[in-house]
Amino acid sequence: MKPQFNTIKYSKRGNCIMKKITQSHIAGFTTHLILTEKAKSTKEKYLRDVIAFKNWLGKKELTKEMVLLYKDYLIKNHKPAGVNGALSSLNSFFSFINMHELKAKSIKIQTRIFANKDKELTRAEYERLLNAALSRKNRRLFLIMKTICSCGIRVSELEYITAQAVKTGITNINCKGKLRQVFLPGQLCKMLREYIKTNNIKSGPVFITRNGNPLNRSNIWKMMKSLCDEANVPKDKVFPHNFRHLFARTYYSIQKDIVRLADILGHSSINTTRIYTMESGDTHRRQIQKLGLVRCLK
Repeated sequence: MKPQFNTIKYSKRGNCIMKKITQSHIAGFTTHLILTEKAKSTKEKYLRDVIAFKNWLGKKELTKEMVLLYKDYLIKNHKPAGVNGALSSLNSFFSFINMHELKAKSIKIQTRIFANKDKELTRAEYERLLNAALSRKNRRLFLIMKTICSCGIRVSELEYITAQAVKTGITNINCKGKLRQVFLPGQLCKMLREYIKTNNIKSGPVFITRNGNPLNRSNIWKMMKSLCDEANVPKDKVFPHNFRHLFARTYYSIQKDIVRLADILGHSSINTTRIYTMESGDTHRRQIQKLGLVRCLK
């Protein structure tokens, strides 16, 4: 049964009732996310967004007006996609506690036609990051970046790169309720086999901590960021998901098969995949110039 809001009385307002978010609601929502089989990363984000709202709200009464004020706060301090992501988390929480009237509409975002080249990780930058990892003798980080970029997987899916998967060259990934097969390039498997042998990994995930647990995404993020200065790559370009984007753009530039790419990436909608394959405005400019439709007057 879904919990109902605990209520407290205003000491200065007679019998007026104030609604608030309690730890029991957070705990119940956590259980709900687990039972509905949300991906680990999704569960963490939803809870992080709800707790951030709870902290912002403080001792104020939970009303639609306060939700809209928080929406304004998000708009002023975050990018549109971040605002909508946070609202989506909150709306899911409001549904869970049966307070649908608190839901807020997402903000409309004009569809981007071109990718932002200032945020796009290039092949040359990727190579420099790999070289920086090798110069530090950080073989594990080198192989993590190689694996994400050459397979197009999410950082949360690294745990599916196991000793057995390296042996067969195939791994089955279960993410966001979808099961898909991912093929590991032969050259990558060769490097991973050497790494497995050197580190005496008998079974389970290849990339683990000293305690044998799969690496945390935040640790991977920090390790990647630490290479930026040495590799001469802007820090805002270096994060795990950008390696997945590089895979998608490279694949599409060669194969031109967006349906197949969507399957490889595990996307339910091709529209999501289109975001990954956006070209920069400079690329588009070069393409239209090649059309030869502008002729100089004599």
